[in-house]
This record gives sequence, C-alpha cells and structure tokens, in this order.
Amino acid sequence: MDTFVPPAPAGFAEAMATGLAVVAADDWTVGYANPVFDRWFRPTPGDLRLTARLPELDRALARQRLDSRGRFELEAERKVGPRTLSLDVSLRSAADGRLVVEAHDETRRRQAELMLDSHSRLAEKNLRALEQEKARVERLLLNVMPRAVLQEMRDFGTVSPQRFDAATVLMLDFVDFSEMAIVRDPAALVAELNDIFSAFDRISEMFGCERIKTNGDSYMAVSGMPEVAADHVANVARASLRMRGYLERRNRANTNKWRCRIGIASGPLVGSIVGVNKYVYDIFGPAVNLAARLERVAAPMQIMVSGDAVTQLDADFTCEPRRICELKGFGAQQVYELMG
Repeated sequence: MDTFVPPAPAGFAEAMATGLAVVAADDWTVGYANPVFDRWFRPTPGDLRLTARLPELDRALARQRLDSRGRFELEAERKVGPRTLSLDVSLRSAADGRLVVEAHDETRRRQAELMLDSHSRLAEKNLRALEQEKARVERLLLNVMPRAVLQEMRDFGTVSPQRFDAATVLMLDFVDFSEMAIVRDPAALVAELNDIFSAFDRISEMFGCERIKTNGDSYMAVSGMPEVAADHVANVARASLRMRGYLERRNRANTNKWRCRIGIASGPLVGSIVGVNKYVYDIFGPAVNLAARLERVAAPMQIMVSGDAVTQLDADFTCEPRRICELKGFGAQQVYELMG
C-alpha cells in the first residue's frame, strides 16, 4: 500500500509538540511517524503495527468507534527520560481511508488537575473539620445555656436579660455527698454522678424542662423559660417524680445508694448570660432561693413544693401539707410534699 506522505517544511516535525502518525486502516501498520511520536511511542524492530507501539489500544473497540463515530480516544503513559508523560491519543479516519493518530502531552494539565483536586480535598477536609469543631463548640455551649439563648447570641452577638413572669424551678441535691466524696474512689464517684446527671438531662428534656446548671452534686432545672410553658409547674413536678424514681430503681440494682432532696418553687424569674471570659447562663429571682430553701428542709428522697406551686397543680398530682417551716428570707411558710 502506498504510504507516501508529502514532505513537511524543514524542522517542522521536530518543532511540533504533537506526536503524529499515519496508519493503514486494514493492518494497522504505521506508514509515517514524526520524531515526537517516535520518541513517545518507540518502534518495535520487526513489527510495524501501531499496537506494538501502543499496547493499550483495543483494536476491536477502536474499530467499532471509528466506524460509528469516526474517532477513538485513549490515554497512555510513557517514561521519557526522567519524566513520566501523560498522553492523550486520538485516532480519526482520514479521507483517503487511512487513520491519523495524534498524541498530545497533557502532563502539566493533569498535574494541575491533580493539584487542584488535592487542594479541593484538603479544603473539603478542613471544612468538615471546621463543621465538626463548630458542632463540638455548640454542644459545649448547650451545656451552659439553653438553645434559644445560644441562637440569640449567634444572631446578635449578645444576649439581653429577660424576665419571665411564670416559671418553676427544681433544685436537687444529694444526701451525704461530701462524705461519699471522701471515702469513695474519686474517678468512680464522678463517673456515677455523670451517669445520674446525664439521666436527669434526658428526663428534663422529656418533660419540657431546661437544665440550667450543676454545681458539685446539685442540679437545677426550670420550666417556663426561655420557652414559655403554660404547664410549667406540672412539667417540673413530673420531672422530679421521674428523677426520684430513677434513683430508686438505680439503688435497687447497685451497692452504692444515691438519695436526693428536691425543692420546687414557682414565680417570676430573670434569665441572663453572666461572665465575660467564661459564659454561664443563670436565673435569678425569689423562686430560685425558695426552691433552694425547700430542698434544704426536705428529708432524703422527699420532694418539697411551695404553696404557690401547689395551687397550680391539677388533680393528677397528690400533695400533702407538711409542717410550717421558717425559711430564711421568706419567713414562716406552709410547705407541701409531692407524693406522686
């Protein structure tokens, strides 16, 4: 078969950055290859076929694509000196029935793409790490302030003190905790306390209460703020009964016994962020102090309720009047015990 190719201008083939070859369509023999093509795809002595130079080529697939589309493309890598080149190779049908093969060096482009992909993956990884860190910080902040307060701080950068006219406070403390802390293994004691407080958090959330803070072995929760709740007294009453029931079940299954005292009081409250370097959301008002006083006069595993709170409980709850107590800052007060 005549494989004559018109001569190119002197130095033209050497100056080209593209490898060129002309191939017979019937037996795939290479009739012409420029120096660039020969350098990238070295000829095999005694074998003039394109597949000898380009073993990546699937002749059957190439023939199918050439017949249907007039073009076939593939990628190849070649070691040329110290470098490994990434080459794009295309075959197309020429008007005289032969095939024209072009090869382009895409090494720099692919290196740039790989670098871009690497930077993109790194950016995505950093973004995921940032999102995880933001989520971790949010979880930590939710341990010291209600979600609504955190949202206000996020939106406006500050939190305004708010007054709530109707809210109920739960104050819980453990009996003989100081003695337990001295005689018990500190790590085991703190682990148990963490388990109990975690259970209390779940109970508070279940009954529409917000844990405000823990201080040593004391636990304070509130209902009616920062989200207004019409049944704030009932919410706290149900939560306190469930907390006591949890401890009773726990004590039956464990050697170490945890007994609590609980005080409940209702009234107006003010909630606000306090502190500059260490944020703490706290609540203020007579109901906080009254709940603390009631907790102190309660017997182990007893729930003491103020008179104002009792009047807001419906018939679902059983409360019994107890002795009139002299409470610091409140004088003589009729107190009630929440039975169930």
